[in-house]
Amino acid sequence: MRLAWRIQELSLGGLSRETRKMLDLLADEIDGKSDRRAIITDPRNPLIGTRLVREWDGVEHTVTVMKDGFDWQGRKFKSLSAAAKAITGTQWNGYRFFGLRERKQEQV
Repeated sequence: MRLAWRIQELSLGGLSRETRKMLDLLADEIDGKSDRRAIITDPRNPLIGTRLVREWDGVEHTVTVMKDGFDWQGRKFKSLSAAAKAITGTQWNGYRFFGLRERKQEQV
């Protein structure tokens, strides 16, 4: 698998600068080297204060984007996936659940 990865890396290019920076920050956080002020943010997150609305089982659910996470019915969540799981009772990708997946650019 390592060899296959290396071949792909050489032919298609490696990880982007942003991805490497995000991985370094995550690794530092796991090792306990991260400063609490250096919060990792996902570029897919909408602006603070945005209200995400989704209907599930006939009930409309509203999640508000906060500076340090997400709010649903007065409960705070660190990720959209955690909020989606609380709403549905099953594991979901939060960005997919709320329709925030990145769209692939159409080739012309």
